[in-house]
Amino acid sequence: MVPDVAPAALSVVSALPAPDASLPIGLILRPDGIYIDLGLPPPARAAAVNQVFGAGFCLAGLSYPVLIKALYDVGPDLGAAQAVRLAAAVQLIDGRRLPLYKTPKPGRGYAEYYFEPLYLDAEVLADGTELPERVARLDIDEFVAAMWGHGIRFGIDVAAVANAIKAPKAERITFATDLEPEPGCNATVLEVSHALHRSDAPKERADGRIDLHSFENRFPQIKAGVRLLKKVPATPGLPGFDLAGRMTAPAPPSDLALRHLAGDGTEVQELDDVEYIVSIREGFLAVDPKSNRVSVTDKIVSLDGVSGRTTGNLELTGAYEEYGDVQEQRDVTGGDITVHGNVYGNIHSRGGAVVLDRNLIGGSIRNANGPITIAGVASNAVIHTGSGAVIVARAENCIISGSSVTIGEASNCEIVADLLRITMAEGCAVAGRDVEIESAGPRRRTEMVIYVLLRDVARFGQEIGELDVRLAELARVLAGHEEEAARLSALPDVRRYLALALKLRNQELTVSPEQAHILRKIAAGVAEPMQSLDRLKKDGQIALTQQKLLRDRRDAVIAEQVAAAGTARCGLHMVSGETVVRTMLYGGAGDSAAPLLAQQPAKDIKQRLRGTPTGGAVLFWESEGALNWHLDPRQVHNHGGSC
Repeated sequence: MVPDVAPAALSVVSALPAPDASLPIGLILRPDGIYIDLGLPPPARAAAVNQVFGAGFCLAGLSYPVLIKALYDVGPDLGAAQAVRLAAAVQLIDGRRLPLYKTPKPGRGYAEYYFEPLYLDAEVLADGTELPERVARLDIDEFVAAMWGHGIRFGIDVAAVANAIKAPKAERITFATDLEPEPGCNATVLEVSHALHRSDAPKERADGRIDLHSFENRFPQIKAGVRLLKKVPATPGLPGFDLAGRMTAPAPPSDLALRHLAGDGTEVQELDDVEYIVSIREGFLAVDPKSNRVSVTDKIVSLDGVSGRTTGNLELTGAYEEYGDVQEQRDVTGGDITVHGNVYGNIHSRGGAVVLDRNLIGGSIRNANGPITIAGVASNAVIHTGSGAVIVARAENCIISGSSVTIGEASNCEIVADLLRITMAEGCAVAGRDVEIESAGPRRRTEMVIYVLLRDVARFGQEIGELDVRLAELARVLAGHEEEAARLSALPDVRRYLALALKLRNQELTVSPEQAHILRKIAAGVAEPMQSLDRLKKDGQIALTQQKLLRDRRDAVIAEQVAAAGTARCGLHMVSGETVVRTMLYGGAGDSAAPLLAQQPAKDIKQRLRGTPTGGAVLFWESEGALNWHLDPRQVHNHGGSC
């Protein structure tokens, strides 16, 4: 049933050759346009569209991607609605324009069309009006309907057609192409954990040199419950379509049985609807080169620590737990690393948690994505996490950076974090967006400096200033228009004429035919100033529109500025000795290319925090007292705040 619509809309629909003077079944007329019923099967929808085009109509304001999706299920997701808007209206194609649309030139999987300047022939209308020969331009909606009649029902590049229609010169383009079927993917096996084989030989680097500090592979250890291989199921391909809308089916993909690859110590398990070969005991991973069967046998535990004698440098693919010490100049690379002894060397984690039960002395810990926890002391070390929390009981002479940093006691450290919490800080240089320190002060001759990180939003202020200048100029223009209009309206003849015209419009005064002649003479006498008044009125309306657009843009930029600035705060509960709190700008609003301070190398962090301050505002510089400062979002362009 067609919903209630305006009579004008019904008159258009009534021209269709339908018994009930309505749209074909499958198309729905609504006040805001033509909708297509997705509840019907695609052939029924195609038949409805074909009936419209076949009757000499086109779909004005057609969304071609919606048409192709509704008919062939190719294109953007239309959501779960029963019907989606397809076009603005059904419109009869003027018979005089039909000859403008030529027959396309078909090819193998494509079709070409020659676009050239077009003209409508001179003609005489029924009322005797003579229309000369005039330039004509194709219409994209009419073009789609015309090509439908030539059998092109799929694959039209509407953007290319629109550009060709607008082009001033003649051009032959390929305007429609077949959609080739997309082949599916055969079922495959994907390694979830790399297969490792133990080798105590010196490791060969990628450039061919030998690394005497590392063994080829010391610990090919696999834990129980580790997913080793997973089956990637076959995925069917997507059908293609030719220009006539006929479907082309893709070739079917092949499958495989994962159980043929599961050896001793492993089994096939279905986890989260995916088949995996999973280790059922801890041990070494072995792969039979003949059958490709994966097995896990024999458990191994090492308590000797990491050194040049026992393991050399380690590069692990999974989690790692060490009960001994990590010696100086030794590197451990892996993920989810736990060390129960002291660390004097370097730990590099690709992710997961890094936990030290004892101390980090003169080494470094870097975690690409995950937390770092040190239960003991970190001294003369570098600690960094790309994304995660750093927790240290006590830190001395360290450079620490991460998303969040929590330290019990810190002395002579450089620390950068988005969220920073320190119980006691002495002689440190720290920077963060949200900083809270229980007690802060200098240490001997080393000053205590705190930087509150504020995003640089200067470019927003520059744009706001430019908008203010343009608004001021428009205000001057409008004032000039008003002044000139007032001057013209004050002219005696114009004033009398305007008063007379007002009475005539309000029907307070009527004129006879003889008086009408006099009125025309009066109007002719003030024609020039009246034209000027009319021109000033139109120019003023344009200026007012521009003024509103500029004000809206200014409000939007201010909102973007406040959002970009975000939040920032600094809380000092107790100051014992000279302590300085400053603001520090970082990056630019929306400038992802500028590296964040926490992601910079350790030496750059130290140089930035210990170097001479440039820019920024001093928020606190006292030897005692407390501070509770936060950024005032209403004054972000001045980096203002309130205490």
